[in-house]
Amino acid sequence: MATTQLPTPAARGRSPFPLPSLLALATAVFVTALTETLPAGVLPGMGGALGVGESAAGQTVTVYALGTAATAIPLTAATAGWSRKRLLLGAMAGFAVANTVTAASTNYPLTIAARFLAGVAAGLAWALLAGYARRLVPAGQQGRAMAVAMAGVPVALSLGVPVGTFLGRVLAWWVPFLAMTALAVGVIGWIAAALPDQPGRADGDRTPVRRALALPGVRPVLAVTVLLVLAHTVLFTFVAPFLDRAGLGTATDSVLLVFGLASLVAIWFTGVHIHRRLRWLTAGGVLLIAAAAALLGLWPDGSPLVHLAALLWGLGWGGAPTLLQTAAGDAGGAQADAAQAALVTLWNVAMAGGGVAGGLVLRRFGTGALPWTVLLLLVPVLAVVLGARAHGFPARRT
Repeated sequence: MATTQLPTPAARGRSPFPLPSLLALATAVFVTALTETLPAGVLPGMGGALGVGESAAGQTVTVYALGTAATAIPLTAATAGWSRKRLLLGAMAGFAVANTVTAASTNYPLTIAARFLAGVAAGLAWALLAGYARRLVPAGQQGRAMAVAMAGVPVALSLGVPVGTFLGRVLAWWVPFLAMTALAVGVIGWIAAALPDQPGRADGDRTPVRRALALPGVRPVLAVTVLLVLAHTVLFTFVAPFLDRAGLGTATDSVLLVFGLASLVAIWFTGVHIHRRLRWLTAGGVLLIAAAAALLGLWPDGSPLVHLAALLWGLGWGGAPTLLQTAAGDAGGAQADAAQAALVTLWNVAMAGGGVAGGLVLRRFGTGALPWTVLLLLVPVLAVVLGARAHGFPARRT
């Protein structure tokens, strides 16, 4: 006798939202973001153990970004046919190895090599995470899925960095790195158990990055990425000396906490509205960051206004990774993975460049010039976003 099966939610046109899978991706994003910035909070102890100064120890952050920038595009092309799940598991295993070596090493070149390996793993992970999240849901839920997956970034900045710094100060500088190893191992198990696999491209369907760059919408998205990340990094890298010289050095933790919490709110708001308002969310985020920079430039020594600036900055910046990766995916279409690899590469180039540019501004003009540098960089960002209404940041998403 034939049995009658009830229609599934997908068959009825209502796909269930895969929250456990997306939270696994968000935790992978957290591992990626925190591993990059963790040395900043433990530089004195790390430098002492390696027998180098704090400036040399700080290059462990730079070499991570260089590892990502140098390898994201070629690795994405080389692994285009691989299973997405297997590739993500490999990237998380790379983080586990790199953080373990970093914690155990007392040799500076070995530590630099481990950090470069972590950067390579990050380039691989970032190039596929956004596309993975988008593939798990139907088109109408992609913005929300991206927002959940990208929530790992502000959580890492607002909670992960302070907790890691605390553990490094109270216990030992290497403890946070071992904790990251344990978290990476846990994420590997979570991904293996909860994340459905997604296939790579067939051998004959691999898209070189140069073809993605030829698409008219990809180029404005990448231009906005470079300038916006550069503007953000110029100030964010040196926010501690900026506040210190304004007489607010003791408020650094609270300012960063406000920034992180506001970023979480921005990610939620972005997830709700991105499907219909990507263009205006991007433009609004740029204007919020510009308002924050203006407040810091005009009233750098007023604690309430500085915290208000941090609030505006977080609201403007929090949705940026989701917005830019969604825009790149939309503009890339069938070549989205190649567009994402280019975005990851340029994002890290801009981060490294922002640190260098901010340092030059700091030495030449002082901390007071940092907010005005941000404003100067944001002018062309807003112009590109508003001008790319046909491709890149269209008035209506399809």
